[in-house]
Amino acid sequence: MKILMVCLGNICRSPLAEGILKSKISDNHVVESAGTIDMHEGNQPDKRSIEVAKKHGIDISSQKSKHIQSSDLDNYDLVFCMDKNNLKDVKSLATNEKQIQKISLVLDNSEVPDPYWGKADDFEDVFQLLDKACDEIVKNLKQ
Repeated sequence: MKILMVCLGNICRSPLAEGILKSKISDNHVVESAGTIDMHEGNQPDKRSIEVAKKHGIDISSQKSKHIQSSDLDNYDLVFCMDKNNLKDVKSLATNEKQIQKISLVLDNSEVPDPYWGKADDFEDVFQLLDKACDEIVKNLKQ
């Protein structure tokens, strides 16, 4: 199973989601992340994301931002988006119904707010939201 987590710049939310989910599932699953824009491509996650992950025993410092490609919709089994804008942007890359069926919000009918312009506490709030979302993903994968 290959899973892709997607946010806008791939430096705050999706790297956290990648790290959290990797910490919860077996090694026979591939979990990666990407952004809908290429503005931060090649950069490591935001230092505040790295810090909050580290506080919870997860190291995301070696991740590098990448831009989602249309080919990713063939290469991944599930694609989880952080908000409705990401969802719309990712779905616009789809070329068929099979690809569209792989794409969903990471939180059912809710969005993970972008903490980039917020305060440090916002990163903890995002971590907690993603931690719960990843628990649900793991539960669904086991069914």
